[in-house]
Amino acid sequence: MQDGGEVLFLDGIGEVVVSIGRDGLSLQPLHQELVSSCWSSITLQPKLDNKIKFSDVYTIELLDKGPISGPWNTRTAIHGKTNIEMHRFAVHGIMKTRKRTWVPCEYIFGHKDLKTCTNWFECLVTCINNEGDRPKNLMVFVHPLCGKGRGVKNWETVAPLFDRAKIKTKVIVTDRAGHAYDTVASLSDIELKALDGVVAVGGDGLFNEILNGLLNSRYKASYPPTPEGFGYFGRNENCEEQTRNGQNCSMPIPDSANTMFPGNSSKRDDHEPLLSTSRPTGLEIPSLNSSKEPCTGDQDNLVSFPNDWFRLGIIPSGSTDAIVLSTTGERDPVTSALLIILGRRMSLDIAQVVRWKSSPKAEVLPTVRYAASFAGYGFYGEVIRESENYRWMGPARYDFSGTMVFLKHRSYEAKVAFLETPNTNSFTASAEDDVSGVQQLQSRHKRPRKIICRRNCFVCKEASTSGQTSEDEITDSSRTICENTKWVWSEGRFLSVGAAVISCRNERAPDGLVADAHLSDGFLHLLLIRDCPLPLYLWHLTQFTKKGSDPLSFKFVEHHKTPAFTFISSHDESVWNLDGEIFQACEVSVQACRGLVSLFASGPEV
Repeated sequence: MQDGGEVLFLDGIGEVVVSIGRDGLSLQPLHQELVSSCWSSITLQPKLDNKIKFSDVYTIELLDKGPISGPWNTRTAIHGKTNIEMHRFAVHGIMKTRKRTWVPCEYIFGHKDLKTCTNWFECLVTCINNEGDRPKNLMVFVHPLCGKGRGVKNWETVAPLFDRAKIKTKVIVTDRAGHAYDTVASLSDIELKALDGVVAVGGDGLFNEILNGLLNSRYKASYPPTPEGFGYFGRNENCEEQTRNGQNCSMPIPDSANTMFPGNSSKRDDHEPLLSTSRPTGLEIPSLNSSKEPCTGDQDNLVSFPNDWFRLGIIPSGSTDAIVLSTTGERDPVTSALLIILGRRMSLDIAQVVRWKSSPKAEVLPTVRYAASFAGYGFYGEVIRESENYRWMGPARYDFSGTMVFLKHRSYEAKVAFLETPNTNSFTASAEDDVSGVQQLQSRHKRPRKIICRRNCFVCKEASTSGQTSEDEITDSSRTICENTKWVWSEGRFLSVGAAVISCRNERAPDGLVADAHLSDGFLHLLLIRDCPLPLYLWHLTQFTKKGSDPLSFKFVEHHKTPAFTFISSHDESVWNLDGEIFQACEVSVQACRGLVSLFASGPEV
């Protein structure tokens, strides 16, 4: 192997000068005029790239002695190609199609000398291993019935890629509701530390199970902040005192944290946010903090969140796959598998949802849940609840239930308080402060220019470098929020109350619920849809189906970018939808946990 490169045969191209650079292989054909295309055993590339980046190579393979073909051209296409027997090695990488999906591609190099091939193979393996951050051990959950049974089929399609990349996978096919949650929650820290991540082959519902199983006992943080005199604070002097001192209230609760999962996965498909669901799984996670002090995260755990090594992955197989579409831009199992294999990483905000009361007459009992994409009350909650009556219809029940709920046109009395921060604007103007620092909403701001989240997003990078970057900082976030923000309230009758953590793109809403929602900026997008005439509400909903439209520009729509909000209702007429899961609650507080988990993703290319 020479410093200036070495001549090797590249299958389908002919002789090329190959040299190793700092970040990849450089290729220079000796006979450029003969090169018309590069043949891959998996796909036909339109041209030979002059460089193969190590970051795009997922494995190197030493092959048996075999044929190496020369370049394709008009003559060889007619008369056939001449094959030469050589010692060979393969470089397995990726290429992007015109549709922006990733496909595996294979470069087969040959040489007459076995030692030369062996030296190249060993050198390239060392270069790939130096890339680091590539997973070695993964736990994989496969939902067998999600998306019309695509889960198992999709895993069978991508499993050979993991085998070729020498990634060890422990595959678990779920057989009941809550199976993934139970398995992840029961892992000891030592067992979890041995993994590089957990992958969901399914939809957003399966991912939500894994997320809650992972964070339930391992994420130690204060409850979301709540305005003074709001909801349960008005009935608890201890909470009022803690709030005045800048602390977050934690109510004493029973020590038991039992979780119930009725139902069987053989009778359900995967559940999705927005307009689809499964039956309620009873996934309720009472906080493990039984003292009156907020959690401090000081317990000595081998695994805590956030951290810089553990990642979650999704191989899309669900009905909407909103999380995958929002984080990769593509609903393609192979693309997602290659992102996992290559060890791509990005931070993702998570919404911590605390239910204080399940009904107006119930006792105060904090129950913690986590959502990665969306939390909604009213219309979105009723759609998933209504769909349970039409399970015999299959996936079509979501459209039918959505239509039924829309035609009922029910509104719900509620009161919402949210934090308005100095560096963000609500897209509804505010009146003068009252004595308690809570404001009444009256008129509207001019909507700012949208900044869409994408790969290497500067907004998310700026937030991660200037904001919360460690577990201790996230733990103390409630106190910091209260010092630098003011509470604003909105009350009345609402068709829906929702909070988008991410854009929530899907095939029916190409821009998502909130086109400019970012993946890791530490904010929720609170959407308050006030009661309005049915035709106007239909107009609002149809705008989501049009790319480039602005469904949040209506006068009856309030859109607030906020780190936290609290919701209270004096009735239990509707339910919450958390990533497609039904959650019964009339008093909740919600906060964004900035960059709480990491995904095997790199952001959408838009």
